[in-house]
Amino acid sequence: QVQLVESGGGLVQAGGSLRLSCAASGINFRFSVMGWYRQAPGKQRELVAANTGGGFANYADSVKGRFTISRDNAKTSLFLQMNSLKPEDTAVYYCAKLRTIQGGEVDYWGQGTQVTVSS
Repeated sequence: QVQLVESGGGLVQAGGSLRLSCAASGINFRFSVMGWYRQAPGKQRELVAANTGGGFANYADSVKGRFTISRDNAKTSLFLQMNSLKPEDTAVYYCAKLRTIQGGEVDYWGQGTQVTVSS
């Protein structure tokens, strides 16, 4: 049984930081492409960042230089360090197991964690 469980969301002021975590089980994590998506109210879900077990990463232009995706293969955990947060980063953030680092088809989703950035 596959489980992706996110944590670390919350309310933060603009300019602040948050670190999201995703605990994965039931998948071959080391060899999986993993990523973070987000969905703001009234908008489509979008890929924020993704990485491979070997450390290759892909970022949305809107978060480059502010967000960093990382993982701990031994602990089957995925992280998203979010710095210099902006109100437009407000969304539900989802951990996902992807087919490719560019996004596209998603094999599994987490339940999501809310991130709210106040101005």
